[in-house]
Amino acid sequence: MPVSVVMPALEMAQETGKLISWLKKEGQQVAKGEPLLEVETDKAVMEVEAPGDGILAGIKVQEGDVVPVGQTIAWLVAPGEKPPAEAAPVASAARAVQPAQRAAAAPAPVAEPSTSAGARISPKARRLAREYNVDLNKVRGTGPDGAITTDDVLAAVEPAFVPAPVASLPAAEAPSPVARLMAERTTQSWTTTPHFYLARDVDATALNGVRARLASVIEKESGAKPSHTDLLVALVSRILARHPRLNGSWNSSAVQPNSEVNIGVAVAVKDGVVSVVIPQADKATLADISAQVREKAERARAGRLHPADIAGATFTISNLGMFGVDSFQAIITPPQAAILAVGRIADRVVVVNGQPEVRPMMTLTLSCDHRVVDGAQAAVFLKELAEAIGGAGEDLR
Repeated sequence: MPVSVVMPALEMAQETGKLISWLKKEGQQVAKGEPLLEVETDKAVMEVEAPGDGILAGIKVQEGDVVPVGQTIAWLVAPGEKPPAEAAPVASAARAVQPAQRAAAAPAPVAEPSTSAGARISPKARRLAREYNVDLNKVRGTGPDGAITTDDVLAAVEPAFVPAPVASLPAAEAPSPVARLMAERTTQSWTTTPHFYLARDVDATALNGVRARLASVIEKESGAKPSHTDLLVALVSRILARHPRLNGSWNSSAVQPNSEVNIGVAVAVKDGVVSVVIPQADKATLADISAQVREKAERARAGRLHPADIAGATFTISNLGMFGVDSFQAIITPPQAAILAVGRIADRVVVVNGQPEVRPMMTLTLSCDHRVVDGAQAAVFLKELAEAIGGAGEDLR
């Protein structure tokens, strides 16, 4: 029986995917779990695995095409078997008609942007059209069967918001998908999440010491020396296991506890930032954490992330110390309850036992969602983290 290959939903709220390349050619044998195609989403380019065994046949989508999530784009068939010819398009068309019929029966909302007769449009594209007052009758859809996509709406918005070029100024540059998504999400978080911040200066002497002592051992196990970020992932995750609120999520109107401690690590990529995820970090060894961070960061910078690389974070760490930043306040990634901003480690004069001493110090700034965490809970977490950093030892392995 033929197995359909569909455009997958690799992210939350994803509506379409862009086919970057087929990793197999039509007529080639494919094994289940083998990389089959590359898809670009708003975050990155990701490899998609084959859903079954068979011969790749009936390819319906070419490189560069933007396809709705769930649409059949090819088939995996047995030797001598032919892919279905009409069943998939008919089913797809039927699914597209049903929402339109339901919408016709419902009362029209106020100020709802209209479209030309028969044009399909995704809910997100329609919302953007409302926000930017775009006349959908004047938008030409570039999606399948002329469907209007979010990119079509944004393309119609840009001329109205970009000033005419001035001879002495460079022309305005349209944001990349990653930059546009980051702008949308940070705006949503900043305007809807009640942030508050706690900052603490921490003596990093012990952290530096354990990193130096374990460097050669971890390098043999993972192939890379542990970074300060790796050490912080290990420490933070173990403390989060005792602070379920900091590891929780805001879900509409309630606090949702998370059964796992999955740490997101912010990684700078072209035109934005992506958080790669270390699942169950509180149970992972430092060598495993170090290897995962390095491998996933490399994939992120190369635009070759896997779906699992960015899924399920319950807490995020953003370290800008390597750029010489002393301290900063990070914006929370919904639905997470908190994010830890880490500054550089630098020698400062501090008072120790009543005497001035030079110590390697770092500033930690914790951003919290006040709907989930109160000040006292956040303060206790930060206090325990500071104590763990100050007493970091061999148990980090």
